[in-house]
Amino acid sequence: MTSATPPSSRSSSPQKVCHSQTQTDVLKPLLGGGLSGVGGTLRKRRRVLSKDGRSNVRIEHVNGRNALYMRDLWTTFLDMQWRYKLFLFTATFAGTWFLFGVLWYLMALVHGDLLEFDPPSNHTPCVMQMQTLTGAFLFSLETQTTIGYGFRCITEECPAAIILLIVQLVITMLMEIFITGTFLAKVARPKKRGETVKFSQHAVVSTHEGRPCLMIRVANMRKSLLLGCQVSGKLLQTSLTKEGETVRLDQRNVPFQVDTSSDSPFLILPLTFYHLIDDNSPLRAWADKGGGWTDPELADFELLVIMSATVEPTSATCQVRTSYLPDEILWGYEFPPVVSLSPSGKYIADFAFFDKVAKTKTTPIFKKSSPQHEYQSNGGAVSEG
Repeated sequence: MTSATPPSSRSSSPQKVCHSQTQTDVLKPLLGGGLSGVGGTLRKRRRVLSKDGRSNVRIEHVNGRNALYMRDLWTTFLDMQWRYKLFLFTATFAGTWFLFGVLWYLMALVHGDLLEFDPPSNHTPCVMQMQTLTGAFLFSLETQTTIGYGFRCITEECPAAIILLIVQLVITMLMEIFITGTFLAKVARPKKRGETVKFSQHAVVSTHEGRPCLMIRVANMRKSLLLGCQVSGKLLQTSLTKEGETVRLDQRNVPFQVDTSSDSPFLILPLTFYHLIDDNSPLRAWADKGGGWTDPELADFELLVIMSATVEPTSATCQVRTSYLPDEILWGYEFPPVVSLSPSGKYIADFAFFDKVAKTKTTPIFKKSSPQHEYQSNGGAVSEG
């Protein structure tokens, strides 16, 4: 787990801290677990969502799970890893070649076309030059792949052979359509496009327009644009309802915006999205204590950040996800600029500074709104409690 250590207070200029230089071996509390052990030993924190957006939730004890997956073969094959997909499709082709090869061999066996029957010279076989199991397998392979070497060919002697040929060709066509479709769909999935969208390794909290704001940095590493970008957040933490029920992973909305443009920002350069920490923010209790992560009650949460956009070349919807634990949210830090202007007049995004943070000159302070401010924000209604 990583965190940035604030520089000494004697330093007069902001100090840039690189993520790779700020590692610590301190164990964090388990999400929703609090303290355990003698003396309140902190346990290692587990993520619901990994930094690269993969789910860490394991599904167990689902009756008929395999049957459910088989009913939705298309999604099952799309979600399958490449090595399993290639092995399965190779085995499927080889299996059908051998299966129909056996059927062709049995047909030749019934018709008396094999060498051990010593057919007469005027005997017309179902398939010319197919007198062994190996020959039947090769004929099946040539038929299914439409190679057509011209050495083995079907005759008009056996109507059953014609029917078997039609069945094999139809099954082959359906298999090739399904396999080609799944390969193309998997290659064209917008998931790979999302891998070229980068989130900052840390989130920071600094003062923006006089108020503390949680900030994250997002960048598009391709020249092709992402249209209609929408960034939202979910705060996962344990909560207690009025009825006394404990909700282990309660989800609360964490809205993000970019300056005054909260809807569909233009993600052509790295942008900083920020969330205002006010009385309506789910992070208000954590911010009221100065943003520390050692308190097992206030700092036992996980912030999920989701960005949805439309890929310009394909018009497919793309979603990119990441998560931040409390020790990955740096209080009193800010992001240094990454965009500069070259002598020729071109904008340059230097990703060497993308994950770096700098200590702010002033520490952000969370202040609760006054009763008069709450009265005005509620439209003149007095809030209860």
